[in-house]
Amino acid sequence: MSLLDAVTSVLVVHAHPDDETISTGALIASLTSRGIRISLVTATRGERGEVVVGPLSVLAGTPALAKERERELERAAFTLGVSEGFWLGEAPARAPGLPARRYRDSGMEWIRPGVAGPAADSDTDALARAPLDEATADLVAILQHVRPSLVISYDETGGYGHPDHVRVHVATIAASRSLGIPFAEILDAPAADADWFDLETQHETVVAALRCHASQLTVDGDSIVHSGGQRDPIRTAIGLRLR
Repeated sequence: MSLLDAVTSVLVVHAHPDDETISTGALIASLTSRGIRISLVTATRGERGEVVVGPLSVLAGTPALAKERERELERAAFTLGVSEGFWLGEAPARAPGLPARRYRDSGMEWIRPGVAGPAADSDTDALARAPLDEATADLVAILQHVRPSLVISYDETGGYGHPDHVRVHVATIAASRSLGIPFAEILDAPAADADWFDLETQHETVVAALRCHASQLTVDGDSIVHSGGQRDPIRTAIGLRLR
């Protein structure tokens, strides 16, 4: 028996454009193919992301990068079958009575290969520096709007330590628990207390969605080559653990 058996709608929460496809693209595509409604909340525009060398290089470090990443996310979400997308801090993903705000990418620094930590120069309006209560209240607002039967987001490490991923985990699990909505964390490897899903049948869909994020990555065979040169396998298997 799977934790997804009785699920009819899911809210997926991610930190930056492309996270939805890299981390959960195969899962989203699989769930939508089963008629499960998928909503997506993205916390930042990934303003501090590096840019793949090529025609889009001129966008690096400019406001135009955020606009491009918005467009890339829209195309990728459509490819995966996402029903509706929201930006954290903007209605309906904003606590009632508060003016809209834009959570900015906090940036990161590599501590060691594969493990990230906070950037030394994050902006004052960065997600990781925003009051946790505020981000949590914004997530409560979107949960009340969408009313999903399950929420999915990162585990406590954020996958690899990025401060925005970690903040999204903390705020999302707090918001879900406050409303009594089940929360499932994403796992990279099988675990005894988790469900494991092999979704290789969604490989072509994931590749198509990955190609939408051309400012951030390229697809090389069965691998993702990130803008910084790191290479990862395209992910079509995922674990989910209820918390």
